[in-house]
Amino acid sequence: MTTTPDPSRFAHVTDWVFDLDNTLYPHHSNLFAQIDVKMTAYVSELLTLSREEARKLQKELYQEYGTTLNGLMARHGIAPDDFLEKVHDIDYSWLVPDPVLGAAIRQLPGRKFIFTNGDRRHAERAARQLGVLDHFDDIFDIVAAGLNPKPARQTYERFAELHSVTGHNAVMFEDLARNLSVPKSLGMTTVLVVPRNFEPTFSEIWERDPANEDDVDFVTDDLAGFLTAIVEVPA
Repeated sequence: MTTTPDPSRFAHVTDWVFDLDNTLYPHHSNLFAQIDVKMTAYVSELLTLSREEARKLQKELYQEYGTTLNGLMARHGIAPDDFLEKVHDIDYSWLVPDPVLGAAIRQLPGRKFIFTNGDRRHAERAARQLGVLDHFDDIFDIVAAGLNPKPARQTYERFAELHSVTGHNAVMFEDLARNLSVPKSLGMTTVLVVPRNFEPTFSEIWERDPANEDDVDFVTDDLAGFLTAIVEVPA
């Protein structure tokens, strides 16, 4: 694992795969915090629980099923469309357009994909607000994944088959190390995107993945800077 960008390690890449939340936009934007609050409210209303009880259950579902949605479907048979619409009813103006990131993504040679556990509408709205949507070839969302979220192996395989992505020619950018385990096993180069000035205690304990360190090739707290560095030709 290294924080130093190495252009030679990316010269072969033809497919660039990006997670969305806390990856394409920075953790400090707190956009996902809005979604998190909406999910807690949804669980609270659905099951007539206090906010504290709903929050606790939400995190249990996340840990056990990969997403809160998966857990609610498995245990309570909810309709996914209703959940996705309500939890993504948020204010995207919190996101600051990032022309530097847009330019960095645009100059990448090959195809670019957003691969998210959220839905397409959320990804489109967030990427459009960032000013990067037009630089992507497609979005692979939770619906395309058959509602089976990362880090399930079959979800990555489904993505790779749909878009004819060969692992050794691809790189994946993610904010959760556990979501890089399968890409690494498929031969992808893996990059973990962490918050600026990242400290190990910054994330909630359930978001940390110390057991997956071997699945991470590179770490960066500056996605735009990292992308710019790996495609620059040394003078």
